Amino acid sequence: PVGTIETKLYADKVPLAAENFRALCTGELGIGPGSAGKPLCYRGCLMHRIVPDFCVQGGDFTKNDGTGGMSIYPANSENGDMWGKFKDEQFMSHNRKGLLSMANNGKNRNGSQFFFTLRPVKHLDGK
Repeated sequence: PVGTIETKLYADKVPLAAENFRALCTGELGIGPGSAGKPLCYRGCLMHRIVPDFCVQGGDFTKNDGTGGMSIYPANSENGDMWGKFKDEQFMSHNRKGLLSMANNGKNRNGSQFFFTLRPVKHLDGK
């Protein structure tokens, strides 16, 4: 490890995303259902995608290549759909560098992947 990253979580605006990220940071939930025996945790997870002047992306703790990952919310639960993805919440502005944001794979398809902005990326607002 090179260092530590500190970020702010906006639990008052995006409670599902904030709790998902927080719990995956601590690893407190242990091994989750459907996680192929892997802990629900970012420990050892790679930053698998770096796009200069745009973002640094990570959070795929199941495959470490950007094709995996999962949320803390169980499949078919109050907050998890049939695949354990959670719904979109309030979209916030990507108006400066250093912001933490969920990386999803479609509407209401949030898992564990996230990115940090390297500059304002307003074209992502509302997505």
